[in-house]
Amino acid sequence: MRVLLVSGYKSFELGISSNKHDAVKYIKKAIKNKIFSYIDDGLEWIIISGQMGIELWAAEVVFELQLEYPHLQLAVFTPYEDQDKNWNEANKLYYEEILAQADHVDSISRKPYESPAQLKAKNEFLISKSEGCILLYDTEKEGSPKYLYDLAIRKKELYQYSIDLVTFDDLQVIAEEFIENDANDYREL
Repeated sequence: MRVLLVSGYKSFELGISSNKHDAVKYIKKAIKNKIFSYIDDGLEWIIISGQMGIELWAAEVVFELQLEYPHLQLAVFTPYEDQDKNWNEANKLYYEEILAQADHVDSISRKPYESPAQLKAKNEFLISKSEGCILLYDTEKEGSPKYLYDLAIRKKELYQYSIDLVTFDDLQVIAEEFIENDANDYREL
């Protein structure tokens, strides 16, 4: 697999208002674990749309992995120009830092936001350009990833398309591992 889409919930859908929240390290660890499983299969590109939450955290994971796997690249395809127009200054700065480090940045629509059709076009574009996806999505907690998930399911029914879900149960296991490792580290002091 050469091109993999990574997406999922937006940060506010998870109740996370800061990149320093403990849950972010668990999410990034889950994403990293999933990406690792594709690297030996020829993974070259991770693509995202640059939305706050899972996608930008995935970008950070890619930047970390590039230190060991320099062939791995990140492409950001925003749904429209000025995606960050209404974001607060801290989020804009964070977003700009991600875009500056990405290997490729482009907008699917060359206009500012006009309608939800641009978001639908974004989802269709990302699914069409990828051979599989990693989605942080739990079918029991619908949210914005549902639309992307539904498209991925349709593509999987017609073609060979990989859908790798990260669920809340997966995150719970990772959180418990972090807590256990921290406790073991403390006992060794």
